Amino acid sequence: MSPNGSDRSPRRPMRRKLLQALTAGLVLATATGCTYEDFPRLGMPTPTTEEAPRILSLWQGSWAAALATGVLVWGLILWSCFFHRRTRTKVEVPPQNRYNLPIEALYTMVPLIIVSVLFYFTARDESELLSLKKKPDVTVNVVGFQWSWCFNYVENVDGSSGDAKTSKELDGIPDRYKEDFPANAGGTYDCGVPSTRNPQTNNPGPTLWLPKGKTVRFVLTSRDVIHSFWVVPFLMKQDVIPGHTNAFEVTPNKEGTFLGKCAELCGVDHSRMLFNVKVVSPERYEQHLQDLVKKGQTGYVPAGIEQAGHEKNRETNIL
Repeated sequence: MSPNGSDRSPRRPMRRKLLQALTAGLVLATATGCTYEDFPRLGMPTPTTEEAPRILSLWQGSWAAALATGVLVWGLILWSCFFHRRTRTKVEVPPQNRYNLPIEALYTMVPLIIVSVLFYFTARDESELLSLKKKPDVTVNVVGFQWSWCFNYVENVDGSSGDAKTSKELDGIPDRYKEDFPANAGGTYDCGVPSTRNPQTNNPGPTLWLPKGKTVRFVLTSRDVIHSFWVVPFLMKQDVIPGHTNAFEVTPNKEGTFLGKCAELCGVDHSRMLFNVKVVSPERYEQHLQDLVKKGQTGYVPAGIEQAGHEKNRETNIL
C-alpha cells in the first residue's frame, strides 16, 4: 500500500501516460491522406517520366537505410536503459571501463560504411540522371527571372526563320549545348508573369508543353538571381544559375498537366514563381508550336546573363 493508505500503485499514472502517447502516435501515423498505394512512395508523387523511378528507388532506399539504422540505435538505447537500470536488488555501481577498442572501432567504422554506401548509390544515380547521352528529340531553353518563366522552344518550325546556333538571344548558352540544336531552328517562345493562368486547370503560371515519349533536354539559364526548375511529378529539379548553364534530360511517359515551381528562395515573390507542364501527344505538341507562331511569338527571348569568366574557362577545358 502507498504511504497514505491507498493501494494505488505510483506506476499507474506513468503507464497511463505511456498508453496515451502510444495511442496518439498510432493515430498520427494512420490518420493521414496516404492510401496503401501511396505509402510505398513515402511522400513522393506518382512518377511521370522514364527517369523518375530511379530517383524514387534512391529515395526509398535511403529511407530503408535510415529506418534500419534508427531501429538499431533505438534498440541499443532501450536495451541499455532496461538491462542496466537501477533496481531494488541492484544498487551497486557497474564496473567502469575507460575504453573498449573493439567497440570504439565498431562505432567508427560502421558510420563510415553507411555513408560510403549511400554516397555510392547517390553518385551512381546522379551521374546517370545528369548525363546527356545523345541528341535529344526536343530542346527547351528554360529562362528563369523574377518572378516567372519563359520557354524557348528550340525547334525548326514552319513560319519561323533563323538559326538557334547563331541567335544573339541565345549567346549565354555554351557552344557544347548548341551543337545539338536542330539546323535552321528559328524557334518559338512562350513567356509568363505571376498572374498568368493555365486555361484548362486555372493553375497560376505559364504552361510548358512537352511531347509524350520524346527525350526532352532542358537548358536552364537565368536573367538575374539563382532559381530552381522543379516539375514536381518528374521528381527532378536543378538550379537555374546566372552566368552558369545547367542541363538535364527527361522522357515524359504520361499525358496530363502537372505543377512546377521554383525551389530556390529567390526573393520577395519567390512563392509566385509557379508554372505548369502539359504533356501531350507529339502531334498536339507540334500544333501548339504552330499556334505560337500564328500569335507572332517567333524567334527567342534573351536566354539570360552571359557566361561568367570561370565558366568560359571550364567550357574550354571540357571541349
